[in-house]
Amino acid sequence: MTGRAAVLAIDGGNSKTDVALIGADGTILGIARGGNSNHQGIGRDGMVTVLTELVRSAAKEAGVPDNGPVAVRTSACLAGADIPDEEAELNEMIQSLGWSETTSVVNDTFAVLRAGLEDAGPHWGIGVVCGAGTNCVGVAPDGRTTRYPALGGISGDWGGGGELAREALWWAVRAEDGRGPATELQAAVPAHFGVARVEDVTMGLYLGKINYAELHGLVPVLFAIADGGDEVARDVVGRQASEICVMATVAARRLKLDALPSVPVVLGGSLMTARDPFLTAEMTDRFATELPMADMRIVDVPPVVGAALLGLDYVGASPAAAATLRERARETW
Repeated sequence: MTGRAAVLAIDGGNSKTDVALIGADGTILGIARGGNSNHQGIGRDGMVTVLTELVRSAAKEAGVPDNGPVAVRTSACLAGADIPDEEAELNEMIQSLGWSETTSVVNDTFAVLRAGLEDAGPHWGIGVVCGAGTNCVGVAPDGRTTRYPALGGISGDWGGGGELAREALWWAVRAEDGRGPATELQAAVPAHFGVARVEDVTMGLYLGKINYAELHGLVPVLFAIADGGDEVARDVVGRQASEICVMATVAARRLKLDALPSVPVVLGGSLMTARDPFLTAEMTDRFATELPMADMRIVDVPPVVGAALLGLDYVGASPAAAATLRERARETW
């Protein structure tokens, strides 16, 4: 292929980054995957370095020269673009790189929301991301939006893989030293790290023998124990379900979507796409009580597809092109 793609789609996250060049008919022309591109962790220069390498790789696969614009539209959905000012600044930065004629940078929740909506439109609803952290966005049928700063505890947030892993360790410690109730986490946490006691995990983290990033591996352990009926683990997972429901419900009420007969609530991120039975059942029960008009959906395509769909919407591609993209994406990722 020569010339430009219709869309350069970017899903930039804390653990991975996906880049894809998409044709106007929805075909996937080139893809590339890399690591963390969140500017909050690696700086804006680091973000540009990661994204530039991935764009070049995707362009090479697509046969698109990378010495000029590679697409008509760049649609970038980025973790770390948490407030409008950040979105505007990152948009200006990415536009200046010359990858496309026009550029849009929004938070990655918008990609999750779009990925879970019908392609014929209209494109509105509530999108919730629950991966390393949590975030939520609401879009009304008339285009109004609502969101949270999603800056962690300082903005009232709780949950995501980092939080759940720390909770699993916290309860395991307290079960072992007697400050808390008995829980299967007491045995499962040290077993996960190949040590004898929970205290060994604590000391391993304190002394640098265990990397804090390794704590994320406790999330599947927590889910498995909750699925088995452990009350302590169930309380933690149930709190996560409650937080997801609260974010979505408040967003819906702010936009008065709760007055409508049906509201798409799209859930994405690694904790959602894992489709843990207990967490999913807890969310379903809570939505039935708090937001009964919620049409709960868990995305079945990667977030980069949502970014690409937003780009295809902008260039005026048909629903058939969007359907083609979804079909090819399920074969590719």
